[in-house]
Order: sequence, then C-alpha cells, then structure tokens
Amino acid sequence: MAEVVLTRGGFEKLRQELQTLKSTKRLEVAKLLERARAHGDLRENAEYDAAKEAKAQLESKIERLEERLATAKVVDVCDTPTDKIYFGAKVKAKNKKTGDIITFHLVSDDESDIGSGKISTGSPIGKSLLGHKTGECVEIRVPAGIITYEILKVFR
Repeated sequence: MAEVVLTRGGFEKLRQELQTLKSTKRLEVAKLLERARAHGDLRENAEYDAAKEAKAQLESKIERLEERLATAKVVDVCDTPTDKIYFGAKVKAKNKKTGDIITFHLVSDDESDIGSGKISTGSPIGKSLLGHKTGECVEIRVPAGIITYEILKVFR
C-alpha cells in the first residue's frame, strides 16, 4: 500500500475514529447480531442478514483505517515553507471574477473537509495551487468551468 501523508491533526483524527469503531461501534453491531439471533431461524431472518452485513462493513472499514495509519507519514506543518504553496500550507486567495476571498488549507484526501476550508492536494483546486507563490494568478479547471484565483498570502 502506498504511503499516506497526513498532518498531525489528521493522523489523530483517524486514530480516534479507529478507536471509536473498534470499541463503541463493534459493541453496537454485536448487540444487533445478538438481538437478530434471538428471533429464531437464521435462514429467513432479514434482520440477522442486515446485522451480518453491518458487521462486515465495519470490519472492512477498521481494516482500511489500520492500513492507512500503519503506512502514514506525519508531516509537521510547522516546518512547511511559506515561499510557495506546499502540503499543509494555508492559502488566502481572491476569486478574480467574484472578488470573494477564501482561505484554503491543503491537506490529504483523508483530512479534506470543504466546510472547514480543508481541501485535498488531490482535488482540482489543490493540485492547481501547489507550487504557486503569493501574487500569482492561477486558473483552475473545475466541473463548472474555469476559476481564476489570485494568491494573496501563503501561511501556516
């Protein structure tokens, strides 16, 4: 499996999610299975089949998270240079068409959360911003067309 690059916060978030899945969620699924078994004949028990499927999905998700955390490389964003846009950088940019100013935080796919301004370096916007400097204009092709951003500031 390929190395996963995460910020310290992203690593901790995934680690906490794994812990929750292994403890709380496993108990919930076990209770569902137990309750479904109590209904009798398992061959024609839709509730039991659904509980087994939920358990399989949970175990699959746990396995994926364990693999991602095992191969994770944690990047200290405090060391991220601010001369250009790199992984972990925060970018203040102005949409040249609308004048809107937005702040992006470039993170991994696992950490992205557009609602809080965290975008993946693998997204069209993230890929396009990487390597650019303050003062540059970047044209970004997105599904809705082309957006031009002027980079106002690169910071941590």
